[in-house]
Amino acid sequence: MLIGAICIERRFLMQMLYDSDTFAVVQIHANAGEENASVQGTLPALPQLARHGFEIVDKRSGKEVYLDGSWAEFFQQRLNVWQHKAPTQEEVEDMLAGYAELAHTTVSVH
Repeated sequence: MLIGAICIERRFLMQMLYDSDTFAVVQIHANAGEENASVQGTLPALPQLARHGFEIVDKRSGKEVYLDGSWAEFFQQRLNVWQHKAPTQEEVEDMLAGYAELAHTTVSVH
């Protein structure tokens, strides 16, 4: 199911895009707290991400992959298409399974 819960943690804006028994997808916006820090006249205390990205967690294998750069742009384009044509859960899971093949990092906390 596609969901849109938003939370702010460590100055990064993270948005849960998808959560099922098999996969979770989180969009991470780079430098989300930077504007707030500059308004208050302080520097961010934590390192900032260079680019936006998506974290895809394969719950079956316990592994995750982080997409940024051109991979994230391509993934965003697919999400944009889905806004106009709502995919079935099977279509979403099939697409995420393709990205899960790239996952090599073991999830330690989620």
